[in-house]
Amino acid sequence: MKLTTVEQRLIGCLLEKETTTPDQYPLSLNALTNACNQKSNREPVLSLTEAEVLDGLEQLKTQRLVMCDEALSGRVTKYTHRFCNTEFSSLQLDEQQRAIVCLLLLRGPQTPGELRTRSGRLAEFGNVSDVETSLNKLQEQELIVKLEREPGKRESRYQHLFGDAPTSPATPQADINDPNELNSLLEEINNLKAELKVIKQHLGL
Repeated sequence: MKLTTVEQRLIGCLLEKETTTPDQYPLSLNALTNACNQKSNREPVLSLTEAEVLDGLEQLKTQRLVMCDEALSGRVTKYTHRFCNTEFSSLQLDEQQRAIVCLLLLRGPQTPGELRTRSGRLAEFGNVSDVETSLNKLQEQELIVKLEREPGKRESRYQHLFGDAPTSPATPQADINDPNELNSLLEEINNLKAELKVIKQHLGL
C-alpha cells in the first residue's frame, strides 16, 4: 500500500473523525476538505482544494480504500474509509495501534512521547511504555519503521510505511554518549592519524 501525501492525509482524517466526531461521520467532501486543511494537529499544513481532495478520493476508491455513501445521506455524497478494521480490509488493528497509525498519517514521524501526548482523543495510553509496546507490534507487522535518532534527541521517531520508504531508518550504531565508546572512537582516530603520518613519511610528503 503506497499512498501519496494527499491520500495519506485523507485516510488519516477519516480515521480521526470516525473516532472524535462519530455523529458527523461519514464525511462530506466539504467536511473532509476542511479536515485535511486543519492548521492544528497536522504536519505539514496543507491547502487542498475540493477538486484535489476529490481526485485523491477517486484514487482511494480505485484502491478500494474508500467508498461513497449516497443512500444514507440524501443528495450529499459522504465518504467512509475501508483502510482498516472493516469487513473489506485485511488490516485489523487494536484501538491503540489504530491511533498511532492515524497520528503518523496526519503528522508524519513522531517519538513515542509525542504520540502519547497527541493520542488523547483517539486512544488511552497509560504511559510511554504502552506506546512502545504498540509500536513494536506495528513494526512486527511491517507497518511502521523506527528512524535513526536525531542528534541531541533522547527518543527515536517512528514513521509509517504506507507511503515512500523512509530516507533514514534506524541502523545499529555506537552510542557516543557512552564515555567508554567515546574514548574508543578517539583512540581509533588517533591510531589512524599515526598510520597516516607513517605513510606520508614513507612517501616523502
